[in-house]
Amino acid sequence: QVHLVESGGGLVQVGGSLRLSCAASGRTVSTWVMGWFRQAPGKDREFVSYINRGTTTYAASVQGRFTISKDNAKTTLYLQMNSLKPEDTAVYYCAAAETGGVLSWDNAYNYWGQGTQVTVSL
Repeated sequence: QVHLVESGGGLVQVGGSLRLSCAASGRTVSTWVMGWFRQAPGKDREFVSYINRGTTTYAASVQGRFTISKDNAKTTLYLQMNSLKPEDTAVYYCAAAETGGVLSWDNAYNYWGQGTQVTVSL
């Protein structure tokens, strides 16, 4: 079993920055794919970014503004979000994939955090 806990969400003005963290515990996830998804009110959950053995991939909507990373011990996942826009407002979820699949699809991930709210105001 893997337990994921997100933190770092909050209220920020347009153009501001936030850094989300996701602490993983339980089984070792150092070699797993880990990713971030988000869900805005009334919308489906959407892919944001994932990191796979050091290689990073981003949704087009966040490319160049968001940066995903893992710490050296590979127990914490981060998402640095810069130049935030109102359309970035959503609940952000951390996820871990043990076996892979289409990594931009949420059904590739086995474990999920509870989510952290990010609100970007004008």
